[in-house]
Amino acid sequence: MILNFLKPYSKEFSYNLKLAYPVIIGMIGHTLVGFVDNAMVGQLGTSELAAISLGNSFVFLAMSFGIGFSTAITPLIAESDARNDMKKTKSILSNGIIICSILGLILTLLVLICKPIIYHMGQPELVVTLAYPYITLVAISLLPLIIFQSFKQFSDGLSFTKIAMISTVIANVINVVMNYILIYGEFGFPRLELVGAGIGTLISRFIMVLIIIYLIKSNSKTNQYINNLFSFEYSSKIIKKIFNLGYPSALQMMFEVGFFISGIWVCGIIGINYQAANQIALNLSSLTFMVALGLSVAATIRVGNQKGLNDYKNLKRIAISIFLITIMIEFIFALIFIIFSDLLPWLYLDNNGSTDVLETVTLASKLLIVVALFQIFDGIQIVAQGALRGIQDVKIPSIICFLSYVVFGIPIMIYLGLYTELKATGVWIGFLIGLIIASILLSRRFFKKCNVEIRR
Repeated sequence: MILNFLKPYSKEFSYNLKLAYPVIIGMIGHTLVGFVDNAMVGQLGTSELAAISLGNSFVFLAMSFGIGFSTAITPLIAESDARNDMKKTKSILSNGIIICSILGLILTLLVLICKPIIYHMGQPELVVTLAYPYITLVAISLLPLIIFQSFKQFSDGLSFTKIAMISTVIANVINVVMNYILIYGEFGFPRLELVGAGIGTLISRFIMVLIIIYLIKSNSKTNQYINNLFSFEYSSKIIKKIFNLGYPSALQMMFEVGFFISGIWVCGIIGINYQAANQIALNLSSLTFMVALGLSVAATIRVGNQKGLNDYKNLKRIAISIFLITIMIEFIFALIFIIFSDLLPWLYLDNNGSTDVLETVTLASKLLIVVALFQIFDGIQIVAQGALRGIQDVKIPSIICFLSYVVFGIPIMIYLGLYTELKATGVWIGFLIGLIIASILLSRRFFKKCNVEIRR
């Protein structure tokens, strides 16, 4: 009975994973660089680990806005590709590069201008001092990162998800090597610690742009769209369409990332060890989140294709198949976090017997239990966002994200974190509640829209 029910959806699992796995590998590779950064810096001490957490949190808000904005390119490309409209596809790429380049420059300048605010956020003085120069380097790296995103979203929209995966993995390997050399001062280089990590990130992101351009030009099916790369054809109509899809998508991602960044700041107010433990839990949960994010991209592509064909019945069926496989995978991750909650924090810290290290590990172990509980809801909400983006419904979902994360999630998180004995655990309970609300409302919105179109 159950197998018969699942059959229309399970037959889509293979193709969904085929589309998603390159994105997953690329994103996990990118996150693993964050893991390596944290692990390398963690060997320097808990203050340094807290500093890289604070520094990244300051930049992540701008980065999330830029990446979220760029995701508008994928459904537009998927729709035009389904209709075999090569001219429009090329115009979307060209104008996407223009708008992402301008946005990357603006975001870089905004972070650099706002950087002094870090001294007035109630964070430990030592942590702020260590984080300040690191922020400058990572802020500058936003420009190549957002430009890279325009090419990534284009190739993803054409279902060539391996292109971004390969370029990301190569750039990340370069980043890890450079971090090792510059953080610890190996092979005759000076020991730069956090500044070394920032330099590695900056250089690797510039290299990532060059690699993805080379791969697109080398692919016989994609190079036709990138000939005469710098002879851009400006289209106010396409720019407007990207903007109208892009800014609500950017707000969705910014609200969600801002939600988690707020948790970093709250844990910083509670204490250095709490902030370090929170960073460990965030980094581990972000690894599993990348799997759901890859499936979310697959949802955007496949839903966008079906929208281009105006086939909403199959669109709904395909979307359900992606929701189902996401829930299955996230359930497995939840079990892993519960079973290994006492062991995973030691991946980040040197067991030197110090009180700070032991307290941080104990705190992180408790947080991982809550992380396990919200895995499924985190996966559902991001796949729902991807599916909604595929049908180009982004404005109401951005309001849902605002309500879930800013109106409900953040106040609950602040109250439980700062005004109860739960402290960092209370912060993560706030995360969980925000994700539950978002997953319910976003999923309901998507299926309601599908049913309306099917009845037409």
